[in-house]
Amino acid sequence: QVQLVESGGRLVQAGDSLRLSCEASGRTFSAYKMGWFRQAPGKEREFVAAIRWSDGSTYYTDSVKGRFTITRDNAQNTVYLQMSSLRPEDTAVYYCAADDAGVIGPWNYWGQGTQVTVSS
Repeated sequence: QVQLVESGGRLVQAGDSLRLSCEASGRTFSAYKMGWFRQAPGKEREFVAAIRWSDGSTYYTDSVKGRFTITRDNAQNTVYLQMSSLRPEDTAVYYCAADDAGVIGPWNYWGQGTQVTVSS
């Protein structure tokens, strides 16, 4: 079993910064990518950012480019999402996900989510 545990979500004001963390534990797996998704009330889950474990290449959805930064700590099996200039529309439950290179299909493991609320 692979567990992904997110932390760092909380209530902040517009313009604030926040860092989310996601630690992977349990069975060893070969991560191809790890990433963050979010789901706002009444909306579908959407991709936010991802990082390729091998070389650190990063990918972002357009709405967060220039404001969010995804990084990884290989030794700690942890991925971070540094969020700045937060907006009320960033309010959502943020989920960490991992794409296992040894398993068919993308985004094989998911965390339980952490709530980020941005007040105006």
